[in-house]
Amino acid sequence: MSAIVSSPLTRTQQTAEAIALAQQPSAPPIHLDDAVGECHYGEWTGRELKGLAREPLWKAVQSHPSSVTFPGGEAMAAMQQRAVSAIRRWNEDLGENAVYAVVSHGDVIKAILADALGTHLDLFQRICVDPCSISIIDYTRARPFVVRSNDSGSDLSFLARKPKKRGRKGDAAVGGGAGHA
Repeated sequence: MSAIVSSPLTRTQQTAEAIALAQQPSAPPIHLDDAVGECHYGEWTGRELKGLAREPLWKAVQSHPSSVTFPGGEAMAAMQQRAVSAIRRWNEDLGENAVYAVVSHGDVIKAILADALGTHLDLFQRICVDPCSISIIDYTRARPFVVRSNDSGSDLSFLARKPKKRGRKGDAAVGGGAGHA
């Protein structure tokens, strides 16, 4: 593994540290990156989902998230843009054939997966991302390929094998932290 990239929130840093510990004695460095951090929910931050579900904006979050800007917070489309841009930047920075882990949050991971699948952000709620699951995207020169999604128990040793020669840019294993939005 070339690197571990983590959202700066404590729960994702703890997951990144557990991944690094499992890679001993040659653990890759952990990099904190705000760009893969949780969506900025503004006034919704810290509120219970039960209460938020009664908000008029909730229906748009579920059915038309590309139109949503959270009160005092971030637009869902802006969150997707920053997260996807971060993944592409890490691909460039780490180089071809790099395999790295990104520890992030449910909505962020679903937004990255939607982009890799060529799916509009308005359909990202159809993607399941459980806590501590792993999704793998193979970024090639032609396009990204979603290799795994919402995996929580498969053998991932194939990631350590010598990479195939098909114009690869790198694999990003994107996983959720101990808990995520």
